[in-house]
Amino acid sequence: MYYIGIMSGTSVDGIDAVLVDFIEKYPFIKLIETLSVPFEENLRSDIVKLLETFTIHLQKLGEIDHRLGLAYANAALILCEKAKINISSVVAIGCHGQTIFHDPRGKYPFTMQIGDSNIIAAKTGISVVNDFRRLDMAFNGDGAPLTPVFNQCFLYSKNEKRAILNLGGIANITILADLPSEVLGFDNGPANCLMDLWIQKKKGVKYDKNGDFARSGRANTELLNRMLSESYFMLPAPKSTGKELFNLPWLESILMDYSLVSDEDVQATLLDLTLKSLVNDIKKYCPKIDALYLCGGGAYNTYLVEKLKESLGDVIIETTQKIGLHPQWMEAVAFAWFAKRRIEELPANLPSVTGANQLTLLGALYKSNKKVKYES
Repeated sequence: MYYIGIMSGTSVDGIDAVLVDFIEKYPFIKLIETLSVPFEENLRSDIVKLLETFTIHLQKLGEIDHRLGLAYANAALILCEKAKINISSVVAIGCHGQTIFHDPRGKYPFTMQIGDSNIIAAKTGISVVNDFRRLDMAFNGDGAPLTPVFNQCFLYSKNEKRAILNLGGIANITILADLPSEVLGFDNGPANCLMDLWIQKKKGVKYDKNGDFARSGRANTELLNRMLSESYFMLPAPKSTGKELFNLPWLESILMDYSLVSDEDVQATLLDLTLKSLVNDIKKYCPKIDALYLCGGGAYNTYLVEKLKESLGDVIIETTQKIGLHPQWMEAVAFAWFAKRRIEELPANLPSVTGANQLTLLGALYKSNKKVKYES
């Protein structure tokens, strides 16, 4: 009963794909194979430009949607070839798609992920589930974050008070609870997105490996406080955000008043923005946790992790590898599970997390027509 999960996040660094078997015994997940493939550079450049400007010709948008569908389908095919399994043994593919806009707070709340699932289904011959967020939003939820329900199902422990911190482009935290209805999860604010954008602009590299560029600088307290004055940080949970807010224009508009701050000091300040917003929320919403488990690319930012440990004292801080799931594959595995829930017609949201007014199915189902024959 294999499922494939496919994820490409706000960092736009590529596609993560996993082949998973959900089993009846602990740890209930058998990770069969994994694959990480970078985006073809022209495609990545087009996505990045779209996320920077939020302006595009409709034809170009349709073409990116198509190209992403081809890229996701190719990842699924390569994954199965790597695992040496026939793709027909896969029940479904859960593909999150690429988020290009997420606005749960506007007059007409909406979210948009692209990556044509018709193409994925046609190229692979496998049913595809995508569009995971909008039905939750139709029931007045934020449609994000979604992974807390997965974290609760697979990472909860009755012997340890745990929180799961996903450090992707945006940081989100899950505070696990004895009852699913008591789980809290929300987007804290920027994790890697602003740090990535700044080092790309100043150094021409994709990310700050190990946080070395930030370590070489010194956080500017006045600049940090100005960033923390952003109204999003004051909003109560549940809440969600993205690059629609925390983007390069947001940063540059603030930096106009801090032109004398060096590039490395800006990077150090951005790391402290991630750190302080996280620590503030942890102390506010889960001050009595025993352990904080990290996943996402930011789990490898050793400088950020060092500072988290300094700030949180006795709290155990490890990656999710310690409790059974590699931090790089967490989200992709989650979307494989979301596909399974949709196939089984089971709800997959948590109203305590998204703010929705009820439990609901998540995801649109695209079935391949390869075996369909017309009757005469």
